[in-house]
Amino acid sequence: MRDHASPIPPARRRRLRSWSSGQEPWQLQDPAGRQQLLDLASNDYLGLSRHPDVLAAATEAMASDGVGAGGSRLITGTRPRHLELEEALAAWLGRDRVLLFPSGFQANIAAVTALSDRHTTVLVDRLIHHSLLTGVRTSGARLQRFAHNDLKDLDQRLQRLKAATTQPTTPPLVVTESLFSMEGTSPDLNGIADLCAHHGAQLLVDEAHGLGVLGPGGCGLCHGLQQPVALVCGTFGKAFGSGGAFLAGDHTTMERLLQTSGAFRYTTALAPPLVAAAQAALHLIQTNPTWGTELSQRSKRWRTALTKQGWAEPPGRGPVLPLLIGDDQDALDLQQRLEKAGLLSVAIRPPTVPEGTARLRLVLRRDLPDGTLEQLLTALCAR
Repeated sequence: MRDHASPIPPARRRRLRSWSSGQEPWQLQDPAGRQQLLDLASNDYLGLSRHPDVLAAATEAMASDGVGAGGSRLITGTRPRHLELEEALAAWLGRDRVLLFPSGFQANIAAVTALSDRHTTVLVDRLIHHSLLTGVRTSGARLQRFAHNDLKDLDQRLQRLKAATTQPTTPPLVVTESLFSMEGTSPDLNGIADLCAHHGAQLLVDEAHGLGVLGPGGCGLCHGLQQPVALVCGTFGKAFGSGGAFLAGDHTTMERLLQTSGAFRYTTALAPPLVAAAQAALHLIQTNPTWGTELSQRSKRWRTALTKQGWAEPPGRGPVLPLLIGDDQDALDLQQRLEKAGLLSVAIRPPTVPEGTARLRLVLRRDLPDGTLEQLLTALCAR
């Protein structure tokens, strides 16, 4: 029997590691080594996954509504809390309507297929998330990739597309993210929106890693942008500390999703405890509007300190700080060195990132204890 995994180089092989909760919310414990590590790897940016209010809300919902929804949203899966969360998110984001999805991958596929078909050209940032590329393939649309966060390249491609199209049946679709999870970078969304408006394109923005962290009060970088933003994608598995996802848009687009999207119609509704946890997290974010700003300020201090130590300054301004290593094995070696120093930061290698750009992905959390940066710098110096 052929071993399909054998061509993968050892330094690129993946393996599953099991982690248990540590003694503190910012810790993870390796069951094999019984080692407590500071979590610099997960996307729990605001530390809400174990917040008492979030846990209490999920526990109450499980007792009253059950663990699972038991059906799709159009059969028996909708609970009052689903509608309440959708209305609260729409108001918070300044959008007409929101629909919940069980996962971000699912929501992104639904978003792309709702806005494109085989007659559409979709222009995506070269470093876009895999789920969005899957959505393009599912829709049958023509795919073009523009250089990462490069407005000039996007403008030129939109110009060429307009010149080559005499009678477009559907407008082109531009797809980007507000915070690229492996790069730590954010685009000039205002500039992209202006280009889309000028060239008659729709804009789809994945705010999965930006919501709760970036924008006014954590509302994301799309806040205040209306046309040509057709849909905003968001997840609860990052800053919200829960699970599931949503799409936000205008009444027409959201009604079309409700009536035609298989990714929404033909799946069990988001579990009530996750809905309740997201409701509690949203309330915490709204009542603590400076959390995201404070986290960005802390990340700026980390970037400055890493630069002073000789590292290339991690790009961006949010809580994701990639340390570019280059070689796969070197990145794995550095990961292991940090683990020995009590820090968990996972080496990211191709195909998740481009060839030759293996990196250590440092992620800041709001609840990291004082002294974490000093501990990190000491570990990085031990080369």
